[in-house]
Amino acid sequence: MSEVTVILCQGQAISPHLPALARLRIRVFRDFPYLYDGELSYEAEYLGRYAENPNSLFVLAFDGEELVGAATGQPLQDEVDEFRQPFETNGIKPERVFYYGESVLLHSYRGSGTGKRFLAEREAHAKQQGFDLAAFCAVERPIDHPYKPADYQPLHGFWNAHGYQRHGELATTFAWRDIGEQTESHKPMVFWLKPLS
Repeated sequence: MSEVTVILCQGQAISPHLPALARLRIRVFRDFPYLYDGELSYEAEYLGRYAENPNSLFVLAFDGEELVGAATGQPLQDEVDEFRQPFETNGIKPERVFYYGESVLLHSYRGSGTGKRFLAEREAHAKQQGFDLAAFCAVERPIDHPYKPADYQPLHGFWNAHGYQRHGELATTFAWRDIGEQTESHKPMVFWLKPLS
């Protein structure tokens, strides 16, 4: 493994990297806890929303020419209803919040500081744009889920260490097809927040 190079881009500047990012998302999210049985057609639609938004942010990690990690974000007010609604219901204005779409990194590059860099770059961007809060949501699987690996370690400690707190009152569901499922099913997800002021 050579040194990872990180670049930032916004909006349509991501276009040359979209196919590689779609494949990376499918590869990483196939693992527990997401168990996502991804399709490139959905990825094109999902990532296209970010690419069309000039206020989006992409943090891309490369090993040479290979995309090995990525993190995304955009204003929460530009997100889908499933992610906006919990904030509106709880009296938090979406325009105050910068939302992290995902953070994906190949296994062999974890523990190298790239995940910390993904958080730092998105936080810096959100602060520069005047947002009060950073937020992301994470799927919550049953503790006895049959696909949970014996050595699985959730990222709660990592997120807490960087100032993010779980907010159980900010919950939603989002549908995708798990590995082994014939159709999509709704998964429970809970938001984590960090004040930026």
